[in-house]
Amino acid sequence: MREGESRLTWFNPDAVVRSDRIEIDAPAALVWEILIDLPRYGEWNPFCIAADSTLEMGAPVNMVLKSYTEPDATFPNCEYVCAFEPEKLLSWQLPHDDAWPYPARRDQIVEALGPERSAYQSTDAFLGDNGIHVMRFCGPWVKRAFDDTARALKTRAEAMYAARRAAP
Repeated sequence: MREGESRLTWFNPDAVVRSDRIEIDAPAALVWEILIDLPRYGEWNPFCIAADSTLEMGAPVNMVLKSYTEPDATFPNCEYVCAFEPEKLLSWQLPHDDAWPYPARRDQIVEALGPERSAYQSTDAFLGDNGIHVMRFCGPWVKRAFDDTARALKTRAEAMYAARRAAP
């Protein structure tokens, strides 16, 4: 824990899930367009099958997530927008609460690799004293869910880009 950090929300580099970094044959602007189109998540996202938010700073992001531990089960999740940098970074966090002391921050990073290529990676930092325990319990299935999402985003973006390029 670094000086000035709270024991409730300190960052532990050993309690971070990172998806594979996926290169996408589509512009960063299109990848961003897909990421912020929350009502359409159910069309392509295998993990977050529904989402709703204004995406304003501090706004709730209400999600329905597919369970990776119970077949055919879903669960609600609400986190709060904490970063919004168009075509670069979309983040939401679960703040610490005494009733649910498992704060976390999810970052979705889009990187422009040129006018027609980009890369995407997602991270989830499990924060505070409980973060390492959450990592040990949830880390493997969260990694799988984030990798599935990254690959699905690539498929969606490349198909949309090809369709747009083919349109008259």
